[in-house]
Amino acid sequence: MTVDAALGAAGAVGPFFAVRTGPPGPGGPRAEGYVPLAEAYGPPALPGPRREGEERAPAAVRSGPAAATPPAGPPAVLVRRIDAVRAGTGAGERRVAASLAFQGLAARLWSVALGPAALTGQVPGLPPDAVWWNPDRTAPDDLWLPEPAVPAGGAGDAARRLRGAVLHGHLLPLHRATCLAARVSGALLWGNAASALAGSLRVLHGWCLAEGRPEAAERARTVVTALLGEPPLRAAGHWRQGPERDFRRRSCCLYHRVPGGGLCGDCALRRPPCRPA
Repeated sequence: MTVDAALGAAGAVGPFFAVRTGPPGPGGPRAEGYVPLAEAYGPPALPGPRREGEERAPAAVRSGPAAATPPAGPPAVLVRRIDAVRAGTGAGERRVAASLAFQGLAARLWSVALGPAALTGQVPGLPPDAVWWNPDRTAPDDLWLPEPAVPAGGAGDAARRLRGAVLHGHLLPLHRATCLAARVSGALLWGNAASALAGSLRVLHGWCLAEGRPEAAERARTVVTALLGEPPLRAAGHWRQGPERDFRRRSCCLYHRVPGGGLCGDCALRRPPCRPA
């Protein structure tokens, strides 16, 4: 099975697991408002002191001409996305919108990679310069792979390859760029990444069982358990004991600070904090 076919099979789970594929028109993806996800992340980080909650990608991921260029500021396309989330939700604080924007994109990337891995054994490679993003569109049309997809590189099991494709390839640079764009806790963002991954598992696991595919459901759980067992996600939450063994994070995404918002099911808080009058 080709990687494109594996992506298509995963799209049956739901829109968050689907991605647009196929060549663009004469104007290319930019003519339709898409940009490579790499532009949302900015140049690779220079070596230096670690920020709160930061993990470093392997040297091979950071290498290249852009690695010598310090970021001048947060990427413009990410800033526009955060501003759009802030306007759409009515969030008064920029850090709330940044948190929600990060979590939404993390959920999409985890789902697009986890679905094929569980259903077909194929882990798609998702190079940030090959995945095109339109932040004004919703799933599945927000992400586009105009060129034929390739398998994730690297050795090891599915969890190791998925970690390289999504965590190192996307979430590490997105984490850094989001911290540049808003005064938001790095540890909170890793909580969002872990929560998004557990949420993708919950949807995929339920779909697999409903479709009579228990082996794929178990494969998904095995991959996600391995990913959540390593830094930086290991410190972000834990599996609660009980029949469902659901995930509970150790931080809050701040959704309760959105007008009409509340606490998510995996939130570390038991009740929303009292807000000053």
